Amino acid sequence: MKAIVQDRYGSPDVLEYRDVEEPAVAGHEVLVRVRAAAVNARDWHYMRGDPYVARLAFGLGRPRVRVRGTDFAGVVQAVGKDVRGFRAGDEVFGEAEGAFAQYVRATPDVLAPIPAGLTFAQAAAVPLAGNTALMGLRDVGRVGPGARILINGASGGVGTFAVQIGKALGAEVTAVCGTRNADLVGSLGADHVVDYTRDDFTRRPGRYDVVLDLVGNRSLAAYRRVLAPDGTLVLSGGGVSRGGSLFGPMGLLVRGRAVAAFVGHRLLVLESTPSAENLVALGELVETGRLTPVIDRTYPLGEAAEAIRYLEVEHARAKVVLTA
Repeated sequence: MKAIVQDRYGSPDVLEYRDVEEPAVAGHEVLVRVRAAAVNARDWHYMRGDPYVARLAFGLGRPRVRVRGTDFAGVVQAVGKDVRGFRAGDEVFGEAEGAFAQYVRATPDVLAPIPAGLTFAQAAAVPLAGNTALMGLRDVGRVGPGARILINGASGGVGTFAVQIGKALGAEVTAVCGTRNADLVGSLGADHVVDYTRDDFTRRPGRYDVVLDLVGNRSLAAYRRVLAPDGTLVLSGGGVSRGGSLFGPMGLLVRGRAVAAFVGHRLLVLESTPSAENLVALGELVETGRLTPVIDRTYPLGEAAEAIRYLEVEHARAKVVLTA
């Protein structure tokens, strides 16, 4: 089968579209024919091996996992003997290592049926970004009706989901983004839009019950200035950066963990994990019209390098998706 393979860290030029062995399926696994796969900031970090400290997990000298990608949507081709609930021909979406390929293997606990009305490309855009937004607001931020929330990085992959999920949870949503994306986040339901090129949201008079940070471009003190006295700051790592750093956006997460016990606000680091249950919840939001995946661009699978180059150079809004 064809796949996007990476043997060393570096620019998008290290990604090669070449033949690899089709994955063998164990008794507890499902083999999926990939029809679409989404590009995430995670793929950029893995490709670059950046920040350098992340190589402790990615692989010190070269990537531990050679085939890029995690988010996918496609058709079940085969199921292991111990799998229940899925069969060949089912259209599914989910998360698994090695999704930038014609076939990917996954376990049932990270798979769900594609919501009615979604294309494969739209479904592939949902898992990582949608799950991060859902967990960040519903589970970690404990957002409920009437909550005042601010989303820093509202036009990105996670941000576009967070705006919609915040509204679905009954919150008053303030979205921070650049000028060219203001209309987009407004169309997704944001009650207020702050253009960061013209206005520093950390200097505004408003106070928020929850701040979901998806960028990592402010200090902890600056974020805390806009929190209500009992407010919650949810840190989620940030997206694509300039690269070449030791800690990158992880530095803010480390500082957040270090001071969390000594401040009056709740400072929490979001650790999203793949979940079939959350995929079903996201699917219900889609089917009831409260959540719509937004796609910036699509590329053929063989042009994954160009897709990631676009992500890092052009500051893509919403999601970039590969089709196979």
